[in-house]
Amino acid sequence: MHELAICESIVHAVREHAAGRPVRTVHLRIGNLRQVVPDTLIFCWSLVTDGSDLAEVELLVERIEGRIRCRQCHGERVLDDYVFACDRCGGVDVEVVAGEEFLITALELTEA
Repeated sequence: MHELAICESIVHAVREHAAGRPVRTVHLRIGNLRQVVPDTLIFCWSLVTDGSDLAEVELLVERIEGRIRCRQCHGERVLDDYVFACDRCGGVDVEVVAGEEFLITALELTEA
């Protein structure tokens, strides 16, 4: 369950950027190709923050669909089947253009 280690890293980043200010919500953007299970991540967040100053902080996860672009015909498609091939020409010389993101996009702070 690598989500536990991910949550520990998120806690470190949140504390660093919040700089002692109380946090209400952490917003994440995670690509589907990252192989992170959102429900597991949220569960691990509750384990990692339990009993700490971040115990009541909500973790909001925005999922980003995987998308590829063909280098031959420049066609794009959503990766809903993990087949890295172009729908238009059948080419396999493709690049991932979305779905590998893992970002903390915002911290919502509360009044002190």
